Amino acid sequence: MKHLDRLGTGIGWRPEIAAAVERLPGLDWVEVVAENVCPGHLPESLGRLRERGVTVVPHGVSLGLGGAERPDPRRLADLAERAEALGAPLVTEHIAFVRAGGALTASPALEAGHLLPVPRTRDALDVLCENVRIAQDSLPVPLALENIAALISWPGEEMTEGRFLAELVERTGVRLLIDVANLHTNRVNRGEDPLRALDELPVEAIAYVHVAGGVERDGVWHDTHAHPVPRPVLDVLAELCSRTDPPGVLLERDDDFPPAEELAAELDAIRAVLAASPLRTPGRRAPGASAGRPDLIRGTAGENAPHEAHEAHEQKDPDAPGAAGSPSGADEPDPADRAGAADQAGAADARDEGSAAHQPASPAAATAPGRAPAVTAREGLGLAQAALLSALVAGTPAPEGFDARRLRVQTRALAGKRADVVARVAPELPLILGTGYRTAYLDYAMSRPMRGGYRRDALDFAEHLLIAGRPEDPVARRRLSHWWQDRAAPRPPRRATRFVRAARAALVRR
Repeated sequence: MKHLDRLGTGIGWRPEIAAAVERLPGLDWVEVVAENVCPGHLPESLGRLRERGVTVVPHGVSLGLGGAERPDPRRLADLAERAEALGAPLVTEHIAFVRAGGALTASPALEAGHLLPVPRTRDALDVLCENVRIAQDSLPVPLALENIAALISWPGEEMTEGRFLAELVERTGVRLLIDVANLHTNRVNRGEDPLRALDELPVEAIAYVHVAGGVERDGVWHDTHAHPVPRPVLDVLAELCSRTDPPGVLLERDDDFPPAEELAAELDAIRAVLAASPLRTPGRRAPGASAGRPDLIRGTAGENAPHEAHEAHEQKDPDAPGAAGSPSGADEPDPADRAGAADQAGAADARDEGSAAHQPASPAAATAPGRAPAVTAREGLGLAQAALLSALVAGTPAPEGFDARRLRVQTRALAGKRADVVARVAPELPLILGTGYRTAYLDYAMSRPMRGGYRRDALDFAEHLLIAGRPEDPVARRRLSHWWQDRAAPRPPRRATRFVRAARAALVRR
């Protein structure tokens, strides 16, 4: 396993642009969505890149380390297997939750299908730190975590993003993957100052940086990864580079892929920002740069997960400045081969709740008035996240303290993400339904959570339409019925079965 020194300039590898990526001049490394690769059957393009000496870093999107449950051992083992198969110097994930409910809260298990923000509270940080240490102990290489973009804010937050990340690093030794596009997103959506976040960050912990494009609609910035990188994002990158010389910078593009020439031009724009940094001047070094903290770049995960850092933290003054609260990047696994059991694993690891190092009542539980003071940090966080996710994907009332309008925007964003993924795993549906596919799916998804992964979701959507006698065109309805029958059952469910399912759905939405 090779050590990480400097990654250089790279791009997110995606199957749709694999050939273009191989032709890009001066490419140092690539990042691949971990859930999209099978260790025993790596894409030939990645194999050719590795033979050329191009570093490949797996980027996970499904661990949900910011969730109330402890990390799923199977997901951790899968991520470790991919790191070893790719010869990666590190692996990365997100500071986010992606599922809620289940055994910890005695409520239905729900999947977000997207990255959602963690409340920046002391209790949420305690849970996150324990989850990170579990992950570090399970991985063969160092772990870096990414700050996410958000459309919504948690009420009652206690720390700024920079302070939250700084304390996470101090207590766990984890590295950071700083997404400057997400800092810009949070400036537009939450009024947070990216310069303040950069000033508070432990820049010596940065493993690499993400740069991506997005678009603003009705005063909301959507981090789409499907648009060119705008000047404000490059300006945030320049500000970061005035504070440190990052080991690596990577361009993300996940949809609406442009020609190879445009990708190369965007990489050149990133290189120009890096070259203009005063810290690239020969003989000068960034304050706190990696050379001063080699343990943050080299070594094993175990060597960089000092559990004693937590005890040291307890002696520090816990006061932190308050901040306004918290869709994330477009990273998504292609669920074609892993949407079933993987989406149901979130509630499988609720064990030994009394073992958490710190278990006061959670400020995050303010969304559930009347909770007993004995509630643990994990339980309080779990209840708050389950209430929020249920409002977003199951149509339940918005928890107290949240901006209802922003929740509706987030709900539409989650439903849109599901629509896009379902269209990829079941491309026949948009062909059968034509231009009405997206409208019909969004209407279906706004209050119906996934119950078994994206393939199951596609079948449930088709069944929903057929039961309602849609589409109205008899030829299209017959084609849809045949598609459903080929994949689900000899015929759509009978009236009694439909009644039972409707009753269950009504109970879930209460």
